[in-house]
Amino acid sequence: MTKADIVERVSSACGFSKKESSDLVEGCFSLIKSCLENGEDLKISGFGKFEVKQKSPRRGRNPQTGEAIEISARRILSFKPSQILKAAVNGQQA
Repeated sequence: MTKADIVERVSSACGFSKKESSDLVEGCFSLIKSCLENGEDLKISGFGKFEVKQKSPRRGRNPQTGEAIEISARRILSFKPSQILKAAVNGQQA
């Protein structure tokens, strides 16, 4: 599913025009993105939790040359689905 598909479904389900639906979807994604950029966790009830985690710098190696390298510290994004979403994906009731 693409962003255009989401806009289409919002438009048909809510009776909004395509422009209004596009603005709504873009606004939601922008809000989610800015929240995660600021390092905040985002929990959507019945869907799941997005977490921004900090990874420490560590030693690694280049698999082609075997040379040791330093892997820099960075932030990663992880997603943990809710029990309701897990059950729905597996065709079960939660």
